[in-house]
Amino acid sequence: MSEEFGPTFITVTDEDGKELVLEFVDALEYNGQMYQAFFPAETEGENEDDPDNGLVILKVIHEDGEDLLSTLDSDEELEAVYEQFMELLFDDEEE
Repeated sequence: MSEEFGPTFITVTDEDGKELVLEFVDALEYNGQMYQAFFPAETEGENEDDPDNGLVILKVIHEDGEDLLSTLDSDEELEAVYEQFMELLFDDEEE
């Protein structure tokens, strides 16, 4: 993904109805499923050390001809995909 035009941001609504602005980091395919990784966008007054401000991984689901983002089904799936993203991100830094 080219960063020539700057970062890509999306807004999602969590289960409590709170809107979150996320910055797209990268995407990968794992076990035939597409995943996207995001970081919460920095906003004034938020605590940068908040543990909820880490990497957000969402699953891409195709429904009615549209791509939708969904949370992962299990902690095991999250952990496996997180490891894949870490390998991808650290490989990019080494190059």
